[in-house]
Amino acid sequence: MKFKKEFRRRKIHWRIRKKVAGTATKPRLNVYRSNKEIYCQLVDDVNGFTLAGATSLSSKLKGTKTEKAREVGKLIAEKAKALNIETVVFDRGGYLYHGRVKALAEGAREGGLKF
Repeated sequence: MKFKKEFRRRKIHWRIRKKVAGTATKPRLNVYRSNKEIYCQLVDDVNGFTLAGATSLSSKLKGTKTEKAREVGKLIAEKAKALNIETVVFDRGGYLYHGRVKALAEGAREGGLKF
């Protein structure tokens, strides 16, 4: 089993996705975490559209990876407010709710999103 950790994460993600779906009024906040960056999207699963996205690749974000994740959460909250979205369903993507994923969620809450 060369990819045991990744396969375990995908199994957890599939289990979460069976229960979590986003709509146009209450989209799914999807999180992907790589070793260096963090990405998130607001997804409408009913129509199959990505409504907005944010990433830590922006050159103006400075600090540690956790601080960048919090800023990405605030950025996605601003984009959601521009689309008149106040509540979302959080999809942690099979990652533990800890560290950068938790910081992104807290940043989104600080920006005004409700989970």
